[in-house]
Amino acid sequence: KDIHDYGTIAVGASGQCEFKVTNTGTEALVLNKCNGSCGCTVPTCDPAPIAPGASYTIVVTYDTKRLGEINKSVTIMSNAVNEPVKTVQIKGMVQ
Repeated sequence: KDIHDYGTIAVGASGQCEFKVTNTGTEALVLNKCNGSCGCTVPTCDPAPIAPGASYTIVVTYDTKRLGEINKSVTIMSNAVNEPVKTVQIKGMVQ
């Protein structure tokens, strides 16, 4: 998936979501860097190589102590030939 929609969540609720990355290539995939669009969006990326056919789950944590709309992005940089920079989105509302 490219977008995770939290829907409406409560202040202080778990702001974790996951994005699954699958290596569909023939060489090892390396996630060089994962950046959130602000300090309130923190992705966890492991630089260990992902073997062809294997998957890895990027965990993104959003700080739900901030009231209002969620509309943030996470940029994933890798050695992928077809898409070395991939952006995924999180959205929703904290009430």
